[in-house]
Amino acid sequence: MKFRLVFILFLLGFFSTQIFSQNNYPLVSVPQTHDRDIPNGWLLGGSNPQDYAVGVDLGEQVSGYASAYLKSASSNPVGFVTLMQNFKANNYRAQRIKLSAFVKTRYIGGWAALWMRVNDAGGKPLSFDDMRDRPLIGSSEWTKIEIVLDVPPISDEISFGILLQGRGQIWIDNVNITIVNNDVPVTDVLKNKEENYSPKNLDFEE
Repeated sequence: MKFRLVFILFLLGFFSTQIFSQNNYPLVSVPQTHDRDIPNGWLLGGSNPQDYAVGVDLGEQVSGYASAYLKSASSNPVGFVTLMQNFKANNYRAQRIKLSAFVKTRYIGGWAALWMRVNDAGGKPLSFDDMRDRPLIGSSEWTKIEIVLDVPPISDEISFGILLQGRGQIWIDNVNITIVNNDVPVTDVLKNKEENYSPKNLDFEE
């Protein structure tokens, strides 16, 4: 009888802990995915990828039968992770290109983004956009995201992908890179960066 009472108290304590965890942080409610590790042709990078999980999800897609995802693997992930690709810029030099993809987010507590970078042969970025001015946060259904960059004649390599910093999950599907006309505005954070040649708003009244 005593053993049965102890066992019942143990079960009550266990389930109450699980309920508290779900109320404390909704990440545990993220749908289970079918992990197949890093998708073929993609690379995993970032400052701390060990705090995150990557895989292919057969239950979430815009079209076809699968999408890829990144998600936090701990309650307090450190740094960021990116699922990415690199390719030579030869076929795109002196042209303007658009990266488009459908993304879905769930419980993003930090931020997530689609990104693209164009480097020269020395690894210096010539154009770059990581959506820092329009980060993905919280939860959203499948949404088409676009990034537009110029590829200068001296370009050597183009990199692109999705990134996740902090808790949550992001899915990506239907990635596409196309050449566009020069009348399509670029989203380049380097080119669109406002240069300051004098201090501003020193009296905090602007």
